[in-house]
Amino acid sequence: MPARKRKSAPAAEEAPASPDAPATRRRSLRVSSSGQKSKYFEPESESDGTKGTPKKGRGRGRPAKKAKFEPESDENGDGYKEEAENVEPDAEATDDEFDEDAPPKVTFIPLPQLRDTGGVEYADDRLHPNTLAFLADLKANNKRTWLKSHDAEYRRALKDWESYVTTLTDKIIAADPTIPDLPFKDVNFRIYRDIRFSNDPTPYKPHFSAAFSRTGRKGPYACYYVHVEPGACFVGGGLWHPDGPALHKLRASIDERPARWRRVLNGEGFKERFLGISTGNSSSGAATTGGGGRGSKGGGGREEEEGDDGGEEKALRAFAERNKEGALKTRPKGFIPEHRDMQLLKLKNFTVGRKVADGVFTDVRGQEEVASVVGDMVGFITHLNRIVMPDPGDDDESDEDEDGDED
Repeated sequence: MPARKRKSAPAAEEAPASPDAPATRRRSLRVSSSGQKSKYFEPESESDGTKGTPKKGRGRGRPAKKAKFEPESDENGDGYKEEAENVEPDAEATDDEFDEDAPPKVTFIPLPQLRDTGGVEYADDRLHPNTLAFLADLKANNKRTWLKSHDAEYRRALKDWESYVTTLTDKIIAADPTIPDLPFKDVNFRIYRDIRFSNDPTPYKPHFSAAFSRTGRKGPYACYYVHVEPGACFVGGGLWHPDGPALHKLRASIDERPARWRRVLNGEGFKERFLGISTGNSSSGAATTGGGGRGSKGGGGREEEEGDDGGEEKALRAFAERNKEGALKTRPKGFIPEHRDMQLLKLKNFTVGRKVADGVFTDVRGQEEVASVVGDMVGFITHLNRIVMPDPGDDDESDEDEDGDED
């Protein structure tokens, strides 16, 4: 059906604006002026409204919050009033904190200076008192930030310890020729602790230590151990937590060759220095015991004679008491409960140690005393190495010794 034509309205008359009117003939109400002056026009004089957005200050403080506009209770509903809130900056905000043009603030933290030597020169054959003082400070401030700020002091103490270990190695080799001359890194223990599986969160060891063996601080051989810690210095040696095969060999030796163990643990210098047993209290010429055989796993040889309990057996008990940490609560598999050396068979550590004064490491002749302690351990260390890592011919010689004891 064709669209109807609209009648054209007279030119003089204008139709009221309606939604149905064409877009070309529609007039916008926004174009027509209302004749009223808006309140947002600037006033003609100062007497007219003075309210407006507050001036933005040029200060360097925190910028003021913008004005908030709220509708007035006006009849027309088109009036607004403005209300500024907290125009003043916070008291805590200073001009310097928010000054974009000012240069950045730099804080200089002075690094601690090296401790004075006190007139004592550093020497290769002894430790400087500053080295022990550094270890004491490290124990009191065991934190990464502290050590980082005292790195120069740590480097100086480590260098002093390296020179001491290097010169001490020559004296240990003189006492035990089986010890090779190894680099410092192979015998020294680092001060960094592995805290992944430890309840102690301190990241560093507050001591210096080194182990001397045929393979250095690592390996299956028994070693000589030197520990420097203010108030807890000591010299020791042996096998600490040997692996399964080595522990099996040690227990077999205790069962098969008890006489050799008694002879080593009752050495005059060894027993007095490491077990606290005076040589005058030991029974000289006491009967030694023989072997019971590997297959028996029984009494471990002949029964000891009466009255010998205060001699050789006392040294065995003292050695077992000093190594009871980590020992088995029950007998090891394969041995009868009545075994005479059950106290030794339960052990998992075979070590000895002697506490020394701090002054031994700072004295001019201190290394001689350390070498003397090491010298009393040579027979014990050699005995352990013959069991866990025997040299060619060691087993044959030991068998001959056992046969001689039996006679």
